[in-house]
Amino acid sequence: MSFEGLEFSILGPAFIAGLLILASHVPLGQEVLKRGIIFIDLAIAQVAGLGVIAAYRFGWDTHGWEVQLAAVSSALIAAVILGQLEKRYQQFQEALIGVTFILAATASILLLADNPHGGESLKDLLVGQILWTTWDQLLPTALTTAFILLIWYNFRGKLNHVGFYLLFALAVTSSVQIVGVYLVFASLIIPALGSVGHRNALLAGYAIGGLGYGLGLILSSLLDLPSGAVIVWCIAITAFLFKRLAMRTY
Repeated sequence: MSFEGLEFSILGPAFIAGLLILASHVPLGQEVLKRGIIFIDLAIAQVAGLGVIAAYRFGWDTHGWEVQLAAVSSALIAAVILGQLEKRYQQFQEALIGVTFILAATASILLLADNPHGGESLKDLLVGQILWTTWDQLLPTALTTAFILLIWYNFRGKLNHVGFYLLFALAVTSSVQIVGVYLVFASLIIPALGSVGHRNALLAGYAIGGLGYGLGLILSSLLDLPSGAVIVWCIAITAFLFKRLAMRTY
């Protein structure tokens, strides 16, 4: 165990990034749980990641606008397709989402097949690099989050299937490049599950996610373990404790 990693210059931006992601992902995750399309986040996050990998394949700069455009475009196209499929084949929607995920995942592997650093790139896509977040990166994330929340709380009732998927795709694309596919899924679904049964489900969801990110970042720094994986476990344990508390209260 080492206390050297407990530096605010590292953990501060990472924690704020996590809170910004939770700000949009908790309400969207509760809606996903309500609609019963649990794995849509995995599918769209994987498609956004595929767009990033494709951009790398063309040799574009990691933080350039071309990479962001590729990620957003890929996710939005997937959102439109999945939205149309839900209207026509609602009974098969979960299966179609699963197929979308596996096609995007295997396409990523194929694109990285001849890359000597392909394994590391794929790991970064899945687990994320939240500890590498800088203060400069937080502004675009904050602006994206503010836009998503503005649309969600003012026009939620007017969003059809495609509209919801498009907003969802924008949220996931913004977060997957920071925290990775696994943590995007955890941020969306686990707080939503843990908050079921609480009087204020939204507040409970935010508390679960915030505690999970905070504890995960501290423990991963102390134990020198991958931050993304530790945060996922901390969110899950926190959600379990909140669920037990809800069961005792009611």
